[in-house]
Amino acid sequence: MNPPKYILPIIVLSQFFCTSLWFAGNGVMTDLKVAFLLGESALGYITSMIQFGFIIGTLIFAILSVADRYAPSKVFFVCALLGALFNIALIWKGNTYASILIFRFCTGFFLAGIYPVGMKIAADYYEKGLGKSLGFLVGALVIGTAFPHLLKELKGNFPWEFVLITTSSLAVFGGILMLSFVPNGPFRKPSQKINLTAIPNIFKKKDFRTAAFGYFGHMWELYAFWAFVPLMLQMYSELHPEIVFNIPLVSFIVIGIGGFACALGGYLAQKVGVKRVAFISLLASCVCCLVSPIMFMLNSTMLFFCFLLFWGMVVIADSPLFSTLVAKNAPVALKGTALTIVNCIGFFITIISILLMNTLRATTNSTTILMILAIGPVLGLLALYKNKKL
Repeated sequence: MNPPKYILPIIVLSQFFCTSLWFAGNGVMTDLKVAFLLGESALGYITSMIQFGFIIGTLIFAILSVADRYAPSKVFFVCALLGALFNIALIWKGNTYASILIFRFCTGFFLAGIYPVGMKIAADYYEKGLGKSLGFLVGALVIGTAFPHLLKELKGNFPWEFVLITTSSLAVFGGILMLSFVPNGPFRKPSQKINLTAIPNIFKKKDFRTAAFGYFGHMWELYAFWAFVPLMLQMYSELHPEIVFNIPLVSFIVIGIGGFACALGGYLAQKVGVKRVAFISLLASCVCCLVSPIMFMLNSTMLFFCFLLFWGMVVIADSPLFSTLVAKNAPVALKGTALTIVNCIGFFITIISILLMNTLRATTNSTTILMILAIGPVLGLLALYKNKKL
């Protein structure tokens, strides 16, 4: 029995609205620096803090099997409300650097009940064609992540707080949509109790480990790339002073085009196989990391912009495919826990890469630091290559 046609659009729309919380702080970073006298290193630490909150959240959710024991739509709704609350707290005039970090941590914590839980809901509805469904879902995450940059560009004469108020309002609306229109899916098999051995047991399966390791390699690169897109545009302008980018708008386009790539990757996976498309995408993004210093040397705005567009597509196109492989190779009753713990580890890896890039950027202006992002894709490609049967 096929689910109602409105289910997937509602899940996708809710995911888009709620994940706009993710980079809302990055979208107003310049204003935050001015309003609260933050240093240049604030970008890396504020981005890492929301990632850290997400990690702790996913770890707790996984250990307690929250997404498998409780109705996922209700979990999604509650986390959307709380995430929106801590996101809008950034407009408080009494904020300090410490309070901003705490609020971003809390926002990240409750995103743990949004992103992986949204994938769990999709997996409960779409056993066949899961790759395509998750392609749309991760595409919504990508556009939601890029959306604050667009809001920053469109806000006109509105104060910077407009971006945070809008993203929080959308998150609340997304949570209400999910709760109201998406009940438990037909393939949901609830877990009745906490199983502390669930996580180590999940990782005993070779095919699951391969899918997870591919995802981990992809995550090393992904969020560091997203976080530093505005900085890359700034670096290019510093090398070529005659070129001036509209950084918020170009950042939105470069990150947002990944949403299209996710949907396209989902369709291609149905034709040629999930693993093959994931491998090609990861390989292409690895090449982008390695050639990026050369692209900065070229005095062509259009060529550099096209390069970033291509990188923005391939850096994320494999994400829903790795999540598909993870879901398909996890025990049915622990699918939510499996997706959550893999997200937890993957986002822990993003903190390391973001802080490493932040530290290197503070010590050198060389564009060769971007080549370090290739480490993850190389290791992910090796894991996929060694398992021919996946």
